[in-house]
Amino acid sequence: MKTNDYVKYMTEQFMNYIDQPKEKREMMKHEKEENKESFSTNMFGMLPLSFALYMKKIQSRKNKKSM
Repeated sequence: MKTNDYVKYMTEQFMNYIDQPKEKREMMKHEKEENKESFSTNMFGMLPLSFALYMKKIQSRKNKKSM
């Protein structure tokens, strides 16, 4: 992609954004924030979740043995 094409694309995107009513832009911003993944998932993928589930499984085993 040439520089001129890139500038043209960015200008079109900017103009489309500016032409939208302010309420619609704010609504899109809030929707984007709601759908945002947590920091740990974003940086490390499914590893934090799998680790948490593993630790929960170990603790439940310990609780069953102590009863």
